[in-house]
Amino acid sequence: MISILIVEDEAPIRELLRISLKEAGYECTCAADGDEAADILIRKRFDLVLLDIMLPGANGYELLEFVRPMEIPVIFLTAKGEVADKVKGLRMGAEDYITKPFELAELLARVETVLRRYHKAEEILTCGTVKVDLRSHRVMRNSEPVSLTAKEYELLVLFLRNKNIALYRDRIYEEVWQEEYTGNSRTVDLHVQRIRKKLGLEEQITAVYKIGYRLEEKE
Repeated sequence: MISILIVEDEAPIRELLRISLKEAGYECTCAADGDEAADILIRKRFDLVLLDIMLPGANGYELLEFVRPMEIPVIFLTAKGEVADKVKGLRMGAEDYITKPFELAELLARVETVLRRYHKAEEILTCGTVKVDLRSHRVMRNSEPVSLTAKEYELLVLFLRNKNIALYRDRIYEEVWQEEYTGNSRTVDLHVQRIRKKLGLEEQITAVYKIGYRLEEKE
C-alpha cells in the first residue's frame, strides 16, 4: 500500500487529510511539527510527503532539505500563496505546491499525478501471477503470454499503478479513453470484466459501491 506522511500542525486539517486519504486507499502517518516528522522519516520509508511550510520546530523548507536526499516526492500544502513562495518551494525540489484552502478532489488528483509521475520509471508491474513489461507491452500470467487489446492493456496498467486505491469510473474512463466521461459506465464495466477473466483477477479487481473499482493486493 502507498504510504503518505502528513506534516500539518493544525489538527482539524491534519485529521481531514488523514481520513480522506485513508478512504482513497492510502496508508497515512501524521506529524504535528517538523522535528516529529524528521524523527518519523528516519524510522520509516514513505512514498510521498504532504508538507505544510509554517510549522513548529523545523519549518517546511528545512524539512524539504532533510527529505530530498531520501528521494521521496514532496507536495507543499500551505497558506503561503504568494508567487514568490511557490517559486521558492518548487525550485527547492517540491513536486507540487497547493495553496489552502483547497478542494479535497483536487488534492487527491494532484497526489495521484505526483505518484504516477514519480513512479513512471518502473519497467515491470506485477500482481500475483500477472506481470506487465512496460517496455515491450508484454503481459504474462503464470509465465504465459496473454493477448490484450490496447484499451485492456491501458486499463490493466492503470490498476497496477494504483493498487488498493479506489478508482472512480470517470477517472478510469478519462485516463484510458482520453476523452470526457459522459456517464457511460458500461464501457468501463465491460473492459473490467474482460481483463478480470483473461487474467484471473476476478477476486482482486473489486467493485466499489458508487465509485468504481479497486485492484486489491495484500501486502
